[in-house]
Amino acid sequence: MLANMVCSLITHKRITTTVAKAKAARSVAEKMVTLGKSGTVHDRRLATARLHQTDAVKILFDEIAPTQKARNGGYTRIIRMHQRIGDASQLAILEFVDVSAAAPEAPVETKPETEAKPKAKAKKAGAK
Repeated sequence: MLANMVCSLITHKRITTTVAKAKAARSVAEKMVTLGKSGTVHDRRLATARLHQTDAVKILFDEIAPTQKARNGGYTRIIRMHQRIGDASQLAILEFVDVSAAAPEAPVETKPETEAKPKAKAKKAGAK
């Protein structure tokens, strides 16, 4: 479970989970970023053995670890949220500190100029 949560954190840069799971996944994520900072082949193999997803390891070593080179720890933050309605468990956001989350962009709607002209109303066929 923790490996999948950390892989989701690496690919999405931010996940929403319970506080207990966030605290557990945080330690694994911080250790993986520490491995990614050195960038050796041995550390890549150790990260792949722990996470079991090569695409997440590639993102970790190529995108996330270089942004965290100057930090000496504390690569993630936990932001507490509201309680879940079903079981009243405390929810939290687990995210990387210096990595910007990929926010989905809103599509920009542009109207072509041909639609700007009003259309003529069609006459009823049965009316005289």
